[in-house]
Amino acid sequence: MCDTCGCGDPHKVSVEIHERILSVNDREAAHNRDHFTAHGVLAINLMGSPGSGKTAVLEATARAFAGRVPGAAIAGDLETERDAERLRSAGIPARAITTGSACHLDAAMVHHALHHDSVQAARLLFIENVGNLVCPAVYDLGQAFNVVALAVTEGEDKPLKYPVMFRKADLV
Repeated sequence: MCDTCGCGDPHKVSVEIHERILSVNDREAAHNRDHFTAHGVLAINLMGSPGSGKTAVLEATARAFAGRVPGAAIAGDLETERDAERLRSAGIPARAITTGSACHLDAAMVHHALHHDSVQAARLLFIENVGNLVCPAVYDLGQAFNVVALAVTEGEDKPLKYPVMFRKADLV
């Protein structure tokens, strides 16, 4: 019988883990968090499905905070800079991160973007994550808060189907 879970499988083997799989990302996230604290930056990770309205929320936020709080955005996308272009058109400095095939941003990608001139003066930094309700929830970027954008047209069952995303959210 398996000693780990009691399933009765004599072939199951326990493996001792010496380091978390995401430990490298966690160290980079801690570095980002230290950077944000040292520079007085409030960083918010905005997540949601493709088409849920993440960019539209940031455009409206840019208009609401115009001239009051220096803000910027890092916009993650698989292939294009379209969201960053939309944000720049709305008056918020934005840096695009194209991930290729990666379905999320990680802390190292965000760290690299922090050195770009367009985001260095920000006191409010929005990180618009890649549109996905699975992977982005697992990666700490060093942010202060996680926000999930959810469109009612996606269906009311999304919190049930993607519980990790919604458990990690500070605001939906």
